[in-house]
Amino acid sequence: MILANIAGSTPEECAEVAEKLDSTQVHMIELNISCPNVKQGGAAFGTSCAMAEQVVSAVRKATSKPLVVKLSPNVTSITEIAKAVESAGADAVSLINTLLGMRIDIHSRRPVLRNNVGGLSGAAIFPVAVRMVWQTANAVKIPVIGMGGVNSGEDAIELMMAGASAVQVGMAVFTDPYAPVRIVREINDFLDEKQIPAVRDVIGTVQPW
Repeated sequence: MILANIAGSTPEECAEVAEKLDSTQVHMIELNISCPNVKQGGAAFGTSCAMAEQVVSAVRKATSKPLVVKLSPNVTSITEIAKAVESAGADAVSLINTLLGMRIDIHSRRPVLRNNVGGLSGAAIFPVAVRMVWQTANAVKIPVIGMGGVNSGEDAIELMMAGASAVQVGMAVFTDPYAPVRIVREINDFLDEKQIPAVRDVIGTVQPW
């Protein structure tokens, strides 16, 4: 299955890209709403319900393919954004994207990145991903795809227990190109060890205190 991640600087641009993909062999479109909306002074689409709903509605009208919306964690309420994109026509949501971070070179007193701030990813954000996936899965009726620091089968199982129907692997591939293969094997080992018939049987099974 091919999932194409798209982005744009205006709702119209996002819709145009989605429309061009509609006649291709891509199976699903993932719309990244963490990108800045130049029409709104550079604020990310995913930081307000109104902007998120606007861009998702535009893309929904432009494509017949299943639409996944990738949510930004840099918000006050992830569940409100998730509900907004669900109402605008999203078939699923994926989260989390990177958290905003910053590092400073103490010798030059300048930020390490020329943009001053940048996206923080990897293992450090995993607990935030688990929390937001859990909150979102309990707030919407559409499937949730979990991501953010997944490096092992146990990480993937944890996200699925929080409510994710599927899991994406990103940073781990930079150091281990075969990480997805290893993670699938580790998931199967866990299922065998716990005598769980199928991976779907762990989805949403966390028991909060």
